[in-house]
Amino acid sequence: MSNNHKSPKSGLLPSFIFASRWLQLPLYLGLILAQVVYVFHFWVELVHLVEAALGNQDALKAIFEASGQQGATPPDHLTETTIMLVVLGLIDVVMISNLLIMVIVGGYETFVSRMNLEDHPDQPEWLDHVNASVLKVKLGTAIIGISSIHLLKTFINAENYSDKALIAQTVIHIAFLLSAMAIAATDRILHPAGASHEKH
Repeated sequence: MSNNHKSPKSGLLPSFIFASRWLQLPLYLGLILAQVVYVFHFWVELVHLVEAALGNQDALKAIFEASGQQGATPPDHLTETTIMLVVLGLIDVVMISNLLIMVIVGGYETFVSRMNLEDHPDQPEWLDHVNASVLKVKLGTAIIGISSIHLLKTFINAENYSDKALIAQTVIHIAFLLSAMAIAATDRILHPAGASHEKH
C-alpha cells in the first residue's frame, strides 16, 4: 500500500521544474511579433518597388539606397540590377520568415507543449517527426539558404564592396555550410538506428 501511495510533496519539485518550460512561451510570442515586423517590412519594400516601376523617383531613390548601392549615382529609372537586388531582399525576408516559423512551431512543439495537429489539414509535413536534432538540422539548412541569398546580393553588387568584405562573406558562408554538415553528421552518428526502427 505504501509503495503505491505517492506523497504530494515528492513530485512537487519535478513538477515545478517541468512547468518552467512555459517560461519560453513569451519568447515564442515575441518571435511572432518579430515576424509581424518582417511582414510589414516586406510590404513596404514591395510597395516601393511597384511605385519605382511606375516612375516614382522618391521610391526609386529609397530602394536604390536600401539595396546597398549608395556609392553609385541613382538612376532615373529601374535597372535590372536594382530589381534583382530588391527581389533578392524580398526572398531573404521570406526565408527568414520561414526560419521564424520553424523556430516558433518546432520549438514550441519540442520544448513546451504538444499542439495536437495530427488531424489538421495544414499540418507541416516536417512536424510529424520533429525533435531537437531534426530541428537543428533544418535550422542549419535554412541559415545556409539565407546566407546564400546574402552572398548572391553581395556578388551582384560587388562594385560597392571591398575585396576583404567579399572574402569575409564567402568564408562565413562556407563556415555555415560546414557547420550544418557537421550537425547532420553528428545526428546520423548519434541516431544510427532510426532508419532500422522505422523498417521494423
